[in-house]
Amino acid sequence: MRPLVHPSIEDITVEGILHALSDPVRAAIYAELAISSGAACSNFLKISDRDIPKSTLSQHFRALREAGLIRSERQGVEMRNSTRCAELDQRFPGLVAAIMTAHQMQAASRMRATKRKSSTAKAKVG
Repeated sequence: MRPLVHPSIEDITVEGILHALSDPVRAAIYAELAISSGAACSNFLKISDRDIPKSTLSQHFRALREAGLIRSERQGVEMRNSTRCAELDQRFPGLVAAIMTAHQMQAASRMRATKRKSSTAKAKVG
């Protein structure tokens, strides 16, 4: 079994954080982890009503881990993940919080747009 790579806080870069969170699925995973106290990878097999294959999910977690955003630990057959929010906030004050706030605003906007399209389509059918 290969060891997990967790960069030291000094090796974490803004570019790495931005790259890791530029993917909407990874941003959603990180946002969910940030509000929970940690979760197993299997908790994320469905994100935003989309099924995510385990192999794809493990790649997303690896990208988040290698960027320094999360810490992963093997517990039996599962991998437990938690954010490194406190460490990241010391290194880059407010950065991750600002990104997550923008992500939540964008997700809410997309949901409103989807609901409008859905109700418009229903009105045309009805």
